[in-house]
Amino acid sequence: MPLTDRRSFLKMSALAGAFSTNSLFHQAHAAEFAAANTAVAHMYASVVAQNEDYWSVIQRGYSVSPQILNLNNGGVSPSPIVSQQAVVRYLELTNEGPSYFMWQILDEGREPLRQRLAKLGGVSAEEVAINRNTTEALHNIIFGFPLKAGDEVVGCKFDYGHVQQAYRQRQQRDGIVYKQVTFTLPCEDVDAMVKAYEAAMTPKTKLVHITHVMNGIGQILPVQKIADMAHAHGAEVIVDGAHSYGLLDFKISDLHCDYFGTSLHKFLCAPIGTGMLWVKKEKIAQVWPLLGLGDPHSTDIRKFESLGTRSFALEQGIGEAINFHEAIGARRKQERMFYLKSYWSERVKGMKGVKLHTSEKPEFSCAIGSVSIEGYTPQELLDVLFVKYKIHSKVALLDNIRCHRITPNVYTTTQDLDRFMDAVGELAKAKNG
Repeated sequence: MPLTDRRSFLKMSALAGAFSTNSLFHQAHAAEFAAANTAVAHMYASVVAQNEDYWSVIQRGYSVSPQILNLNNGGVSPSPIVSQQAVVRYLELTNEGPSYFMWQILDEGREPLRQRLAKLGGVSAEEVAINRNTTEALHNIIFGFPLKAGDEVVGCKFDYGHVQQAYRQRQQRDGIVYKQVTFTLPCEDVDAMVKAYEAAMTPKTKLVHITHVMNGIGQILPVQKIADMAHAHGAEVIVDGAHSYGLLDFKISDLHCDYFGTSLHKFLCAPIGTGMLWVKKEKIAQVWPLLGLGDPHSTDIRKFESLGTRSFALEQGIGEAINFHEAIGARRKQERMFYLKSYWSERVKGMKGVKLHTSEKPEFSCAIGSVSIEGYTPQELLDVLFVKYKIHSKVALLDNIRCHRITPNVYTTTQDLDRFMDAVGELAKAKNG
């Protein structure tokens, strides 16, 4: 193939990539997924959630280790094989001539990806910036939002630690007032949660920070109601969607917020190190980008993508993860994740010495569940689960809550969770009889 033709072919491939009929997903899974979806098309999503034959098709799309049972998908999730293959393909292409293939070929592949992410989120593509994780997305807003000494920000004691640290830094540097609400977790009282935020607000409140799904115990907050209340008081709203995007069946526009940040490498299962920021179009100009490039008050969402040299290969892998996610369907995925959480939590809650820290209602929880066993500190439980049972999980320390976070994903089988439940039963019996 002549060089000029090869360049044209590569550019067309980058621009189409995962969103063409030649996508890796289409080649590897289209027929099998179509047959599986046809077989359950007559069923409600909540019924499909319990259909192990259907989910076995999904599970074959992953390459997870049989040696370790990973129940910390709330941190980072593995990507489907096709997404991994896309990253390898574009990494190899990059290394054929990095500066050329990165900046003149793959960089152009960001625009169709932006379109698909926007469609997935139910928003305009001109409001979506692609970056590396939730922390980076939210820090663009936290440090770029126009605040002066005396202005107030209302957050929560259960927000992500890096977020709290960022607001405290602005408090030290700029003299803003950072307030934190709290309530007893798990909470199943919508009015109580809304009122907790409202009680902290004053005429000086400029920004309200809401975590959609709390990372420690999986508490789902009534974001739309809190956002509507905050707007009624004249404040703007930023939402941490790290643990909701790709998990819950919603559109960003449903939340009534002004800013939204998420990690794509959690429940969307995109390559590790990929994230997204959404900013309402009319708000873009007022927010300073975290890293400077050109006009800081530009209305172009791309100003938040000024990261210097970055991995274009990782970005191109996002598209195949979207294909995989959409082939399952957002509602089916949410129902399956809630079913898996309920599957193990309903069985261990009756064990002597075992305590659940997460709501059992679908409006207040989904994939993430937290548990503690009397006689074990969270760290001791973490260690013994891995050393004795090869089960990997996560310690959750939230204010006065000390527990263990358990998070399966769509590749997790009920047999995997049986293994976890057996381990909990043995450990609880050893300490509590």
